[in-house]
Amino acid sequence: MKNLLLLLVFVTLSSAFPADQRMEDEENLQLTQAYLNQFYSLEIEGSHLAQSSNRSLIDGKIREMQAFFGLTVTGKLDSNTLEIMKTPRCGVPDVGQYGYTLPGWKKYNLTYRIVNYTPDMARADVDEAIQKGLEVWSKVTPLIFTKISKGIADIMIAFKTRVHGSCPRYFDGPLGVLGHAFPPGLGLGGDTHFDEDENWTKDGVGFSLFLVAAHEFGHSLGLSHSSDQTALMFPNYVSLDPSKYPLSQDDINGIQSIYAGPPKVPEKPKGPTLPHACDPDLTFDAITTFRREVMFFKGRHIWRIYYDITDVEFELISSFWPSLPADIHAAYENPIDKILVFKDDNFWVIRGYAVLPDYPKSIYTLGFPRRVKKIDAAVCDRSTRKTYFFVGIWCWRYDEVTQTMDKGYPRRVVKYFPGIGLRVDAAFQHKGFFYFFRRSKQFEYDPKAKTVTRIMKTNTWLQCKEPLNSSSDFTISEGKVHSGVEMFHYKSLNFLIFSIVHMMNKIYSYQ
Repeated sequence: MKNLLLLLVFVTLSSAFPADQRMEDEENLQLTQAYLNQFYSLEIEGSHLAQSSNRSLIDGKIREMQAFFGLTVTGKLDSNTLEIMKTPRCGVPDVGQYGYTLPGWKKYNLTYRIVNYTPDMARADVDEAIQKGLEVWSKVTPLIFTKISKGIADIMIAFKTRVHGSCPRYFDGPLGVLGHAFPPGLGLGGDTHFDEDENWTKDGVGFSLFLVAAHEFGHSLGLSHSSDQTALMFPNYVSLDPSKYPLSQDDINGIQSIYAGPPKVPEKPKGPTLPHACDPDLTFDAITTFRREVMFFKGRHIWRIYYDITDVEFELISSFWPSLPADIHAAYENPIDKILVFKDDNFWVIRGYAVLPDYPKSIYTLGFPRRVKKIDAAVCDRSTRKTYFFVGIWCWRYDEVTQTMDKGYPRRVVKYFPGIGLRVDAAFQHKGFFYFFRRSKQFEYDPKAKTVTRIMKTNTWLQCKEPLNSSSDFTISEGKVHSGVEMFHYKSLNFLIFSIVHMMNKIYSYQ
């Protein structure tokens, strides 16, 4: 009797799983059709996705979407493609609308009016978010924005839900589409709508009204979506530090192609500023190891430290490599004792203290697609001979043995390296640990455990003797910064404590 019951349970479960899978596949196909209809001009009515002609059309639109987002172009619904389709985003289509830019407004003085307010935020905070969202664009153009409280403005701003008024676009409830805007012109031209079903916020949990508004105002001024993953006009929502200026060079180039740059104001000539090792807000352009050294690049300068010597050297990059540019973007040491240095879409190779002839070469010779314009950071894992390249919110993996890009990439940084955030400014490896740098923080990362073991200030390696403003976000106390040598001594102890806590949690979970 017991065996019979087990058999019945098995038969019931085995018959349910295929049905669940079919239901999930059907939901994914319906999501795909709706997404492509809305953002990629897919013209298929109904849900007859099994027809061969429709299937071919959908596959082509999936390829178009994958190419736009920098995914591997297969025409198939892989997990990365579905993840992008499920990411909250702007409601303006990515293709088929009006190219990259429009002629724009015929005047520089524009008015805006906030028709209604969201209850999620104080009215003053909404006013501030909208004002700052417009200032993002006025700082790089001659445009001037004036708020009015009644009448018809050039840019009418409102919070709406679902199908709303005569607007040809609609909202879909929480998540999904966050907002949409219309290009310059009469009627709806310039108008901007936000989905009231979202949780709007100034700086807390939810969607930043400032960031979404700044993006939508780009459409109101004539910009289309950008495939540059670092651009404000990238269609998917990416949480950024609201204190940082959100425009990329791609955004600035686009808006200035319509309105030109801001009026020029004569400035007094300024000499180049020297970076300070103990600046609490210090950031690095690039970092690489070189034999027994670690090199930190900043502007025209370089700091050099040695693993077994406490001194820190500070020099001009040109004093070692006169042919290298300043303000490089990434650098790493490969397994055959060479350094690769990247700026924009070029790279140089250094052997010893000589830049090899025939460089720079294009990054596309390494296997990057043409949509990649620069590398943000790079680090080679010596144990696997794999190099990770960071580009915006994505990372590629390069095989140093076969000298080819690994299949299945790029992948989301936040998924592949959990805990370090969306983007990476610089990176290097030491004693099996990765050190990822983002703004004024560095993350010590254990690639085997796939976890962050410590968070520190960027300049812990530079022998700072001056007191800095400490923060509870960092594992540094009493306003002092550990040197690189001291950090190595504490690493083993910290990892031991982490392992013990992890083991105790597992023991309690089984009780």
